[in-house]
Amino acid sequence: MERIVPGRWDEVRPPTDNEMRATTVVALAIDEASAKVRSGPPLDDEEDYELDAWAGVIPLSLGVGAPQPDPLLRAGIELPEHVRAYRRTGTP
Repeated sequence: MERIVPGRWDEVRPPTDNEMRATTVVALAIDEASAKVRSGPPLDDEEDYELDAWAGVIPLSLGVGAPQPDPLLRAGIELPEHVRAYRRTGTP
């Protein structure tokens, strides 16, 4: 938590013994990944709402940057219009 949102750990309740027993941290190389994603507000326990800590969502997004040619691309091959015009759905 401190790496992603510094200072957050000090303002939230510590994890319960059950939460700690249900948590495992592993390190592994990732070649492919998929994720289960949900949207909407947090699903906190009722007693957590008694704490003086902000709860909510920090929206994240992926964007599309400028096309970058392969460094080994032969000279004279122009950027095609369909690549120049590429946009992901929902991005400007």
